[in-house]
Amino acid sequence: MTTKRRAAQDPAPERAMEDKELDRWLQARRAIGPLTTNLAMLDGFITALAAGPVGLDLIGALLEALALEHGALNVGGTPEFAAMKAAADRFNRIGAELTNRTIIRPHHRRRGNGDIWPADWCEGFLAAVNLNRADWKTAMDPSHPLHEKMLPILLYCQDDRGKPYLGRPQPSAETKAVYAEAWKGIPTVVAAIRHHYHFIPAGQSRRR
Repeated sequence: MTTKRRAAQDPAPERAMEDKELDRWLQARRAIGPLTTNLAMLDGFITALAAGPVGLDLIGALLEALALEHGALNVGGTPEFAAMKAAADRFNRIGAELTNRTIIRPHHRRRGNGDIWPADWCEGFLAAVNLNRADWKTAMDPSHPLHEKMLPILLYCQDDRGKPYLGRPQPSAETKAVYAEAWKGIPTVVAAIRHHYHFIPAGQSRRR
């Protein structure tokens, strides 16, 4: 009797958008300028938040990724709230996977022929880096060993002018092979990036 009464009084838990719905919702918001415009980009963005520097404004970053005002968190039962909950749930899942040393599976888009297209995921990761660029200065410093870990991600990104972030590649069979295979190393480099930002031994400088 008590259990039934309590169940009747408790509000239903807020729902989180399913992946396909979230992908469509993001694509429909392109005109208002979210930092992520599809699910692959959001997955990359959230992975960067989970793997990167500690102490970042998680809620603020997710709001930027979804192009939402903070007030959207105050009203439940809306698409905006469902999207934010889905993003937060994804962050928690990816963070738990990295904590448990589980190899993450980036949510890459696919071309029409079924081939993996990693550029959107990588652009999402870089968008999170650029949002807090000062905190990521170690990873983005070409003279620091950690920067090498970023290369399989940056390889598929563009700069503000729409040009390849790492420069225009040489048109060769070797270069094509690198582009075709480099994305496979992303789960490993994400783990290495997280190790740097979360597990530097005491007494050593993280240099962010």
